[in-house]
Amino acid sequence: MSDVTAPAAAPLDEVMLAMDVVDTLRHQQGLAVRELDTDAKEQQLIDKLRGIYRQQGIEVPDAILREGVAALAQSRFTYDPPAPGFGRTLARLYVGRKRWGRPVGVVLLALLALGVGYFGVWQPYQRGQAEQARVELAEGLPAQMDALYQTIFEETKVQQGVIDAEAIRTRGKTLAAEGNRAGAEKALADLTALRDRIRQDYTLRIVNRQGERSGFWTFPEINTDATNYYLVVEALDGDGNALSLPILNEENGETETVSVWGVRVSEAVYDAVVADKQDDGIIENNEIGRKSFGFLDVEYNVPVSGGAVTRW
Repeated sequence: MSDVTAPAAAPLDEVMLAMDVVDTLRHQQGLAVRELDTDAKEQQLIDKLRGIYRQQGIEVPDAILREGVAALAQSRFTYDPPAPGFGRTLARLYVGRKRWGRPVGVVLLALLALGVGYFGVWQPYQRGQAEQARVELAEGLPAQMDALYQTIFEETKVQQGVIDAEAIRTRGKTLAAEGNRAGAEKALADLTALRDRIRQDYTLRIVNRQGERSGFWTFPEINTDATNYYLVVEALDGDGNALSLPILNEENGETETVSVWGVRVSEAVYDAVVADKQDDGIIENNEIGRKSFGFLDVEYNVPVSGGAVTRW
């Protein structure tokens, strides 16, 4: 075991005195610099420092004064701030973390929640919706068109029904392949309407109710020398319920869904109906046509021109 002992550390009060000496020298910077610039002896500077302390009533040992002068020369008690740099910036941020940590943490959590919601929920949902729409347009709508065409093919009793259904299906599938959803859905709606039209079964009767017209005549605007005669009719199903049907108004070219409309007939047919009603107030021959299941159009019992109006 070595007999050499470590030198005892300087007492705290001596260290404090040495620091005070350095501080005094800093405040008396002119004195220190002047003495050093003139190569004065260290003892002369110590004597002046002793005088300063004695004026304050403090006796400072020469050893402490020498230690202070040496410490000032060596910058032992001088704090030199670190040079600006990335490390210094990180250190300052760390020291001030209590000030900026909470708001930054809240912002980061909000951004995290937003990112999870957008990338983890919204985008997958959007992709799923887009894929579902694509599959429906590429497969679903064409399959529905095929099913409707097959139903029309089996239920229609006229070749025109099959021809019309085939034309609509071909148009609809072409539009679906082109990515035209609106056009494909329109074709599907047209096929549905054609199927429903084929399934309709009703009789076409002249309206014969108190306070309502059974017929009327007009002068067409394009030819005021002519006269158009109309019978007011309605479509009744097997239970006697009035149906609302799409009717093309020949006067304005618009199609309206109505339950009562006017069918244009010849003057002779119109006069016969007028005479029938004037006889006893009742129209015995009030059925002018019938639409049967499987057919497209009404089969009329009287001559008609094919024109109709929805307003009069």
